[in-house]
Amino acid sequence: MLIIGIDPGISGAICFFQNGEITDVIDMPSMADGKKNKRQINSQQVFNEVSERIINIPKKEIIVVIEQVSAMPGQGVTSMFNFGQSFGVLKGICSAMQLSMYFVRPAKWKKYYGLIKTEKDASRTKVIEIFPYISNKLSKKKDSNKADAILIANFFNNTYQKAE
Repeated sequence: MLIIGIDPGISGAICFFQNGEITDVIDMPSMADGKKNKRQINSQQVFNEVSERIINIPKKEIIVVIEQVSAMPGQGVTSMFNFGQSFGVLKGICSAMQLSMYFVRPAKWKKYYGLIKTEKDASRTKVIEIFPYISNKLSKKKDSNKADAILIANFFNNTYQKAE
């Protein structure tokens, strides 16, 4: 079973998790858009990145787990619109590729790992504890997005997989 864990958003990440191992983790592909060069998800590149990693895997053996995001207090209207747009783009790509999708709320997977009310960087530390072989891909503080994607995939593997 291939689990694709996604931390959505322009600064998010995508984790490819197979048989309890991280096979790859990448930053969310993004690109500049418009006169102000605002960042947006590069949907074609997301499609390409996922496609090349699932080419020999039957679709029934692929599950996409996306963090279910919602509006957060204090965020501006424009940034929330862009965040929601990114979430929708990811759902659309997975639907078009006919991949099964599950959604998990941040509070659910963070509680599982004891990360509620911790610094953003705590997820990176947790991943390095669980999967020390991936530490070279999480060497920078900004890599907490990759750590989140890994934990989302591993959370699904450890909880929902066992229930089936």
